[in-house]
Amino acid sequence: MKEDYYDILGIGKNATAAEVKKAYRKKAIEYHPDKNPGDAKAEEMFKKAAEAYEVLSDPNKKARYDQYGHAAFEGGGGFGGGSMNMDDIFSQFGDIFGGAFGGGGFSGFSGFGGGGGQRRVKGSNLRIRVKLTLEEIANGVEKKIKVRRKVQAEGVTYQTCGTCGGRGQVTKITNTILGRMQTAATCSACGGSGQIIDKKPSDADANGLKVSEETVSINIPAGVEDGMQLKVPNKGNDAPGNGVPGDLLVAIETEEHETLKREGDNLHYDLYISISEAVLGTSKEIDAVGGKVRIKLEAGIQSGKILRLRGKGITSLNGYGSGDLLVHVNVWTPKELNKEQKDFFERMQNNENFEPKPEKSDKSFFEKVKDMFS
Repeated sequence: MKEDYYDILGIGKNATAAEVKKAYRKKAIEYHPDKNPGDAKAEEMFKKAAEAYEVLSDPNKKARYDQYGHAAFEGGGGFGGGSMNMDDIFSQFGDIFGGAFGGGGFSGFSGFGGGGGQRRVKGSNLRIRVKLTLEEIANGVEKKIKVRRKVQAEGVTYQTCGTCGGRGQVTKITNTILGRMQTAATCSACGGSGQIIDKKPSDADANGLKVSEETVSINIPAGVEDGMQLKVPNKGNDAPGNGVPGDLLVAIETEEHETLKREGDNLHYDLYISISEAVLGTSKEIDAVGGKVRIKLEAGIQSGKILRLRGKGITSLNGYGSGDLLVHVNVWTPKELNKEQKDFFERMQNNENFEPKPEKSDKSFFEKVKDMFS
């Protein structure tokens, strides 16, 4: 079981953005590769702290984590957390270390397999949208999507960048009143990869890449919501040289169901019945995400009655069961009557059986709304 992100950073759930950043900086410096060369445990803690900060520093990701926990980032690699490597961490959060390590630079992941200081460039991310039906959302689904992505062309060869010597960075030493300060910057000649193209085929671009179509399998967990974003690691564009591929970001869109409306994990269905059906009672077949279900309506049922079918809603994203299907009963009043029908209702106007006699157990409209949202 994954550790709680708040526990990793040693903060409470009510921590401010500034407190989150401060706590991450403290952990990052404690487990930084330059302070713990060759320490596998420190490397793991360094990555965990970065993963926790990536989620808790983003208001949208933090809100989903607070509501669903780690389950919010499962499926197809997650919604943003997890699968971070050292290159991701330094490229995204390196500025947080401030001047703690050589004036803002770092020595190439000492002991972390960084290749002697060479920085691995990450390819660009790709973004797609996937439409899901309510049934697919309720049960989870595997989607196979064709994606056009840039991949390394065959026959491309590289040579070490002469500007940075293959390190991907150039260092500069400046004399200041405080002493000699060393700073590091990405090499402009190779873009930080440490390599430049030696030979490439005619169908490759300036970075040695070409467009290729690939079928990508995306596992979408049950319970996702419209607007959520999944991440499929390493299925974005390739990076030049020995870089790391970017990610495929999948935005979720939901198709509107003809009769069912979603509210969180619950579903709502409007059922219309006639006056005679309400008086005599009946049984009705209604839509549900697993197919049709039949429900029984007792004689004398009132308009506005809400029937709750437990477990017939959407599977919870955090794995805590399923929501309910709420059936809203509406008695349909005819607008036009023939003479025989009109005569019947006129005779019933003063009949005591047709006089409204609400019982104490009959809840008001506001009580029903309160129950529905509780």
